[in-house]
Amino acid sequence: MTHTLPLPDFTHERVEVTTGPRSGLVITVALHSSVLGSALGGARMWTYPHWSDAVGDALRLSAAMTLKNAAAGLDAGGGKSVICLPPGTTLDPERRRAAYLDLGDAVERFEGRYRTAEDVGSTTDDMLVVSERTAHVVGLPDAVGGSGEPAGPTSLGVYESLRATLAESTGSPEVAGRRITVSGLGQVGSRLAVRLSAEGAVLTVTDVNPAKRDLAAELGARWVEPGTEHLVEADVFVPAGIGGVLDDDVIDALAAGTVCGPANNPLAERSGADRLAARGILYAPDFVVNAGGVVYLDLEAKHLGTRAEIMDRVAGIGDTLRDIFAAAAARGITPLAAAEERAAERLSAGQLAGASA
Repeated sequence: MTHTLPLPDFTHERVEVTTGPRSGLVITVALHSSVLGSALGGARMWTYPHWSDAVGDALRLSAAMTLKNAAAGLDAGGGKSVICLPPGTTLDPERRRAAYLDLGDAVERFEGRYRTAEDVGSTTDDMLVVSERTAHVVGLPDAVGGSGEPAGPTSLGVYESLRATLAESTGSPEVAGRRITVSGLGQVGSRLAVRLSAEGAVLTVTDVNPAKRDLAAELGARWVEPGTEHLVEADVFVPAGIGGVLDDDVIDALAAGTVCGPANNPLAERSGADRLAARGILYAPDFVVNAGGVVYLDLEAKHLGTRAEIMDRVAGIGDTLRDIFAAAAARGITPLAAAEERAAERLSAGQLAGASA
């Protein structure tokens, strides 16, 4: 039987797929672009049906990082790394450490053109292991002088984006009394849900982990079964879990007025943005909304401001999104297209600068 690789168009500068000599796990490091500077993107550890699915995910995620970093105004390119766990695999501490040592070696081979960080399935402690093999890693634990967990800054950026989205769709940025559905209660989704609850939002939540019901109870939020959350009437639908959830069937049944969340690549197909627009659903581009973590990590690593100043820059993501909504309305295009144009302009300027250097 031949396995068909689910790969997007190949537009990358360099991709390395290797079997970690210590862990035996397939590791992909994808450098999409270094036009604007050393690429920055996290290391994801996740279970995939086949190693090629992990490669495809790395290619898509790294391309999205190029857009994210460019649209956010960072002097950083786009990259991503993925450690593939075969179905049913559970790592003991020794093999987990081996996997991140292997990742460190893979990152080191890119000689500084790609920097890694914590992402889904990995932690700041894992990044400390990576740092034993390469200096090209950010987001180390606070205890060793690192910038720590980036989920807080990511959540802040999502919150400010959500306020901008509400202002665009309703005329007011206030979340009190608004019906908001959060799909995914991981590091970012849970932080966001806690803040929204405290500000008086009417919350519906779900997660593939049933233990998250406890958080729902604490917040007084309605819990629904995963896969049904898009059917709940809401002012804002917040995809905060895995990507690709907004396929044609979900979009056609979506009972929310807007979509704004931190999930990477929530649209199963790019055409989903047009499909949402045709239904009158406002879509806040994911790579703008979820940029808080990478803004924080990049500026912290480069010592570009105090932590308070950097968090102010993160909060400014809401203003970036307002500009994108305005540009989209003025030109009669989707916010996704407007955000992509914003990123493309910076990348083109970077290419011209590089050519003239």
